Amino acid sequence: MTGNDPVYLRVVEELRAQIVDGTLPPGAPIPSRAQLTQRFRVGETAARHALRVLAAEGLIIGRVGSGHYVREKSVLYPLQRSRHIDHDAPFAADMQLGGHRATWDWRSEPVKADREIARRLRLQPAAPVVRTRYVFRAEGRPMQLATSYEPAELGKGQAVAEEGSNGRKGLLARMSAAGVKITDIRESVHTRVPQPTESDLLDLPTGVHVLHVERTHWSGDRPVETSDVVVPGDRFRLVYSVPLGA
Repeated sequence: MTGNDPVYLRVVEELRAQIVDGTLPPGAPIPSRAQLTQRFRVGETAARHALRVLAAEGLIIGRVGSGHYVREKSVLYPLQRSRHIDHDAPFAADMQLGGHRATWDWRSEPVKADREIARRLRLQPAAPVVRTRYVFRAEGRPMQLATSYEPAELGKGQAVAEEGSNGRKGLLARMSAAGVKITDIRESVHTRVPQPTESDLLDLPTGVHVLHVERTHWSGDRPVETSDVVVPGDRFRLVYSVPLGA
C-alpha cells in the first residue's frame, strides 16, 4: 500500500491474506465492524466498506443477525463440453461419473422468437419456437440453468411433455424423430454478473459470477436448436477436448 491508498484497503489486505493462508479457515467468524474499527484504528465507514469488498470478492459471506464468516472453499466439478453429446442430459452424465445423484426439472412452452434467438436460429423475428427451461441439481442442490429454443416446426407431430422431471428424450433423439441429423455443435463462452433470478435459483453468494455458454446445434448449414447455459463460476471448470485430424 502507498500513503495515498484508501484506509479500508489496509483492512481488506490483512483479512484477505489471513483467509488465503488459512489463518482464518473456512467457516471462521470475521471481526465485527466495531472490532475492526478498534483493531485497525479506522472509521466505521472504512470497516463497512472493507467487509463489502471481501464479500464482493467471494471470500466471506454475511448471515443476517450473525455477522460475516469465511466462505467454504468450493470444489470445482469438471463440466465436459466434448462428450456425452448423445446423453439425455450431459450435465447428469458428468455428475453421475463423479458419483453424484443428478436430477433436473423442465418446462416447455411455445413462444415467439425475439431478435437474438431469431438471429441464432436464422428465423424471422417473432417466428414460433419452443422454449424449454431447465434447472439441474446435484444431490438436490441447484447447479446449472439452461434455456433451449427449437423451431416449432421441427416438433410437429411429436408428443412433447410440457413439464416434468428427468427422463425427457434427448435433443439428438428428438431431432432424429423429426428426420434431422445433428452434424455440428458450436459454443461461445463468456463470464458475466448473474441476473437476480439466476442468483436466487442457483443460491449464489454475493460476488460470484457465472459462466454463460451459448450452445447451438446445427444440421448442415441450418441451426436447429440454440440454448443458453448458465453455470456458477465457483462450482465448475469447463473441460474441452480438441481432436486433431490424422
